[in-house]
Formats: sequence, C-alpha cells, structure tokens
Amino acid sequence: MNETLAIAVDFDGTIVEDAYPKIGKEQLFAFDTLKKLQEKGHRLILWTYRHGRALDEAVAFCKENGITFYAVNKSFPEEEFDEKYSRKINADLFIDDRNIGGLVGWGEIYQTLLGETAPATPKKKKGWFGL
Repeated sequence: MNETLAIAVDFDGTIVEDAYPKIGKEQLFAFDTLKKLQEKGHRLILWTYRHGRALDEAVAFCKENGITFYAVNKSFPEEEFDEKYSRKINADLFIDDRNIGGLVGWGEIYQTLLGETAPATPKKKKGWFGL
C-alpha cells in the first residue's frame, strides 16, 4: 500500500477488550499493527465513544504503548466542533469491532493493510523454569 491513509480506530473492543469504563486487556497484535501503520506514514485517528477522564485514560494508555494519535475524535488536530457540520470524521478506513461480522483480528488487519505476515505470537513458558 503506497498511499498515505487516514485510519480511524475505535478503542474499546478494538484496541483493547471491551471493559468500559475501565481499560481492557490489549488485543493481540493491536499495538504492533498500529505502530507499523504509523511507521509507513499513515495518520491514525482515535475515534471512540469515550470522553473526559475515560478518554484521557485511553489516550494515555495508547501513548504508554507507543501510539500517539494524529487526532482524537476529530478529523484533524485543529478541528473545532461546530453543530452546523456532521460529526462523522473524514477517514479512508475505519477499524472497529462494530463492523458487520465484527473485528476480523489484528493479525488479518496487519496482513491486509501492510502486505506482510503478522509478527509471531510470543510463546508462553509452561510451569516453573519453562518446563
């Protein structure tokens, strides 16, 4: 994929498991995929129901995991809310667990958007001393 895209990404149920208003466990490959998309020059927009403190916590969680969004709940950083305009944001793609059929999984998103095989899942050690 050679063109730069604006990609809107939901938080609860998409980047993390849905535990709203708490922050759920990270979805497998979510941050790996988002980091790689940013490395390729794509603009990531956090598009979420969250607001206020819950939104601040989600943004901070993503930042702690290496993702700083181009914009949050708007099409571009300087956008000001105006009731004369639609709240639908201008994005080329939307990644959301509320798609028809649900979230396909970050491994498939990684492969589709980046044309690469997703990173291998780290193997967990069994029992004491990896036995």
